[in-house]
Parts: sequence; structure tokens; C-alpha cells
Amino acid sequence: MEQTEKRIGILTSGGDAPGMNAAIRAVTRSALSKQIKVLGIRHGFTGLLARDTVSLDLRSVSDILHRGGTVLYTSRCPAFYQETGIREGARACRELKLNGLVVIGGDGSFRGAQALSHQGIPCIGIPGTIDNDVACSEYTIGFDTAVNTVIQLVDRLRDTSQSHDRCSVVEVMGRHCGDIALQAGVACGAVAILVPEVPCSIEMIVEKMQRTLRTGKRHFIILVSEGVAKSEGFGSVPELAVQIQARTGVETRATVLGYVQRGGTPTARERVLASEMGVRAVALLAQTNPRSRIVAVQHGRIVDLDLDEALTMSRPFNKTLYDIADEISI
Repeated sequence: MEQTEKRIGILTSGGDAPGMNAAIRAVTRSALSKQIKVLGIRHGFTGLLARDTVSLDLRSVSDILHRGGTVLYTSRCPAFYQETGIREGARACRELKLNGLVVIGGDGSFRGAQALSHQGIPCIGIPGTIDNDVACSEYTIGFDTAVNTVIQLVDRLRDTSQSHDRCSVVEVMGRHCGDIALQAGVACGAVAILVPEVPCSIEMIVEKMQRTLRTGKRHFIILVSEGVAKSEGFGSVPELAVQIQARTGVETRATVLGYVQRGGTPTARERVLASEMGVRAVALLAQTNPRSRIVAVQHGRIVDLDLDEALTMSRPFNKTLYDIADEISI
């Protein structure tokens, strides 16, 4: 079928992340500047299967730069784990006359993009997840805002902990990646940081607290990535708090921050990087024969990598920063 005008689709998939709207805005405006039409697909891959779309223009993406969440909505799509769902997604792209698709999300979303690319649909991935767990990129959209949200909330908890000589055990998001706990823990002066990448024990936590108690400190912050307490045999975070209090004699309370970490106004860093990534994504799809790529940040620069190759990469953990946190949190 001959098609003279070029048209691309854009969707957000998986968990929402602050900065996704900035990327949507950048993709739309950059594409329109190149005379490429943009079709927003609502509710991620689920919306693609349902052909739930909206045409995006200059004004439809006005005043979204500063908003958290995603104006295109998002979802997780079990149908895309099946071959029939993937083929139907590719069929939908062809029916919608898309020359390519921009997918904003995390690793699971990129697996869906990869499956579509193997069906002949050029896909460009933009990393958008608060967990910062896309292996090929040292930074993902949403991470900086989430860390700053955690810092603000923990700073408030510290006021109460200090007033009552308490220990606050705080669970943050990051089931398989400890970056939120690590960076927020350094910024908040946590006495212990529990992440999935580094084994720990109740003995290690108690020993660190007792050593710090001998220096005169009476209140403590402990940050725990979600799922670590259970995987390390502590049970839940509230159960871990009970064990710490029983072994140290320090009154201990548990706080689970939950989904509040996903929301909020994106930081300046978020908005700038999302804008840069969105423009790079459009430039890749504007090529004569676009190939499927992932836009990423490496060594502080915006780059793009082959989609298949990027999904085989392993993600390094910043053990140096972890060791720094352990050394100075006394």
C-alpha cells in the first residue's frame, strides 16, 4: 500500500513515571516539525489492541510538561505475552498506517516493542520507570523525581524519629533494583540500606546500630527496597522493625511509602532528559529505513542502541556508592 504521509504512534506502558508527559510532548512537537503525524495510543499495548487512539497536535500536548503520570494512560497487557496478541498488535499498527511506534516504559514494555519489531514494525524505546532498572541506560525517566519524593518524605519521618529517639524502617520501591533505596539512603543519611543486589542479615543491621549508639546517636533511618525483607528472611518490613526493636532496645516503627513515589511534578532533570530522548526517538523514526532502537543515557550523553542488543545487556550495581554509604553513615 502506497502511503505518502508519514505517521507514528506513541504509547506509555507499565508503571507510570513522572516525566512521561514531557517525552510525549517532545515526540509530538518534534514529529510535527518534520511533517510527521502523531497518533497517541491510550492505555499502552492494551489500547493498541483495542485501537484506542487520539490524534496529537501542538495544542493537545500543551501544559503537560510539568504534570506527573501520563496523559495517554497506561496499563500492563498480558495478551502481549502471547503470540496471538503480538500478531494482533502488528496488525493494528498496519491498520492505523503507522510507520513506527515510540514506546515509553521499562524492560517489560521493551519486550513488547521487540516482539512488534520482529513482526516488521519499527519501534523506538524511551526508558520510563522510576526504578532506574533498564540495563542499557544509566538513567530512566521518573527516577530522579521518585528519589526526591522519597527524600522529602524521609526527612519528615526523621523529625519524628529524632523527637522520640526512634528508628524508622522505610520501605521504598525497587523490587529487583535498589537504586531508589541507595541514592535516597545516601541523601538521607540512612544507617543501613537494604537492596536486592547486596546480601544482608539482621545481625549486620543490629551491629551497625549498636556501634552507632555507642557514639551517642539515638535516632536512625533504615531504607529497604521492597521485597528485600521477605527475600532475606526478615518477613515483612513491619516484622523487621519488631526484630530490630527486640535486639537493640530502640523503639522502631515501619513505614511503607507505596505508590506516592510514582506521582508528583517531574524535576528539571526529568523534563530536560525526557525532551532530549523524545527528540532523538523521532529523529530515528524519521530516517528512510528506520530500525528498532532504544534511546538511552550513557556517560551522561543521549545515545541509541539496537533494541535486540540492548535487551541482552546486564545492569551493573553501584557498589562503590553503597560502600560510601556504609562508611559515612555512623
